[in-house]
Amino acid sequence: MSTAPTEPVRYETRGPVALITMDRPAYRNAQNSAMTYALDRAFYRATDDDAVGTVVLAGAGAHFSAGHDIGTPERDAHLPFDRAAGLWWDHSDKKGAESRYARESEVYLGMCRRWRELPKPVLACVQGACVAGGLMLAWICDLIIAAEDAFFADPVVRMGIPGVEYFAHPWVMPPRIAKEFLYTGDRMSAARAYELGMVNRVVPRDQLLDHTVELATRIAGQPRMGLALTKRAVNQAEDLQGLHTGLDSVFGLHHLAHAHNAETSRDALGGMDIRAMKEAGS
Repeated sequence: MSTAPTEPVRYETRGPVALITMDRPAYRNAQNSAMTYALDRAFYRATDDDAVGTVVLAGAGAHFSAGHDIGTPERDAHLPFDRAAGLWWDHSDKKGAESRYARESEVYLGMCRRWRELPKPVLACVQGACVAGGLMLAWICDLIIAAEDAFFADPVVRMGIPGVEYFAHPWVMPPRIAKEFLYTGDRMSAARAYELGMVNRVVPRDQLLDHTVELATRIAGQPRMGLALTKRAVNQAEDLQGLHTGLDSVFGLHHLAHAHNAETSRDALGGMDIRAMKEAGS
């Protein structure tokens, strides 16, 4: 095993498997920009390493990811970063919708699209909370292996916003289930997610990582080009079913909601912070 820890993401290899671990457990692996760009570097590293056949995305601690960072001491949404996923300009010296749209085009929608196209199979290893922005990270993966204690939720309708930026809901679950999921913001158990086909396997918590790495190792034994082309074929089929254009259209609605909130409440999140979201039941 080779290890080269970085913060806030750890990278290691286990045979032909690159294990990429989000490492902000004190904040339930909430995604700030630093984590987003660290993930991007880790995915590129795995792609460039010919000894790596598959990738596992995991979260340190009790939870996979509680979503976007909307209030930890390390929240860095106002800071500039070297852009990697699109051609929008720097957001940090802009104001209002221009700033938010530019940043989220890059760090949310742009990055998720970029990672979905990684030519090696990616497996999500999900325990505990997979909420809002955490869903985006799981959904760009080819397979999702969930612990029995895992749960999934997108409660951002409580902010007056129609779901997270990478709006894959009607593709990863039936449309009526997606509506219920969004309208209520309720948690979906791993068992229910398995019934709907959103996750591939549900295993005991203490077996989660080993099971996921074992499956990833098996898959890595397939021809690299065959895996890459197969992944491309299935992704293209999803796009022909409207995923790509659907993401674009809902991203616009997402930002309309932010702009409406900014005009009618105290901020673009509808006045909701971490405490308010918890009190509302997330």
